[in-house]
Amino acid sequence: MTADRRAGQPVLSGDQFAELYARLETESQWGTLERPGALDNITDADIRAAANEIRLGRSVSLAAPVETSKAADDPQPARHEMTQWARGRDDSAGLHFAMDRFEMNVHGNADSHLDALCHVIYNNTLYGGVPADTASRDGATALSLDIVANGIVGRGVLLDIPRLRGTPWLDPGDSVTADDLLAAENAQHVRVTPGDLLFVRVGHRQRRTELGPWNVAEARAGLHPTALVLLAERRIGALGSDGNNDTAPSAVDGVAFPVHVLAIHAMGVHLLDYLQFDDLVPLCEQLDRWSFLCVIAPLRLPNATGSPVNPIAIV
Repeated sequence: MTADRRAGQPVLSGDQFAELYARLETESQWGTLERPGALDNITDADIRAAANEIRLGRSVSLAAPVETSKAADDPQPARHEMTQWARGRDDSAGLHFAMDRFEMNVHGNADSHLDALCHVIYNNTLYGGVPADTASRDGATALSLDIVANGIVGRGVLLDIPRLRGTPWLDPGDSVTADDLLAAENAQHVRVTPGDLLFVRVGHRQRRTELGPWNVAEARAGLHPTALVLLAERRIGALGSDGNNDTAPSAVDGVAFPVHVLAIHAMGVHLLDYLQFDDLVPLCEQLDRWSFLCVIAPLRLPNATGSPVNPIAIV
């Protein structure tokens, strides 16, 4: 490894990344045809136990409001169009409906969304060696959003890295390491266990709110690829962040989104990008409890590579 002058984190060579990929792929040989990938780590017993995490009976959204205005990180914002509305006094009598429609780039850099397992094409394949051409112009016929049509439910765990480091956010280009995750577990008196839905806060949303949007394609905080070794050992069920999960500039030479490649393509882990934890953190601090029941319900979009998502934490 060579020193990363951008943030003091190690940069992996292409060969080192290939070795890491092979290790995680081998260690992540889980899943069935019914529940492919890391979803197989979430058992019925895990879901029943997750209900016992509820203390206050409060539900909290982990999604940010959908953006409809252009910004530095969102050149193609969602479009909201009213298709029918109150037109004036002449139309006031009788029954009328206000109606609208939305159009959005699901995998943008501003809106909260879930990545399906067909989202990442790497070395001409999808997760599990599925041929890449199963994701065609007409949609994905394998590993699509249909896999999670019934949602993802389990014990959510939030690890707050800026809180650990005593800062409001991680600077763009900084990376969360396995040591950071272990230290956050210790500081927050929680441990990530098999089947957990792990959420890692880097402070991306707070920085955006306080300083304004920026070009996150060039600079953002996220997980270091080597941190995925710990997550494979813990056999998590899903992974989410208030950022993109990946650091930019990339921590791997020649691979732009190494965490996406490792999590989705090697490990079969669904990713949730650009969430927000502003409403959840105060409740966790109040209870000194960083685990909760979590319900992730993407839209039922046939053959899709992802979906806008509004995960709900119940604390």
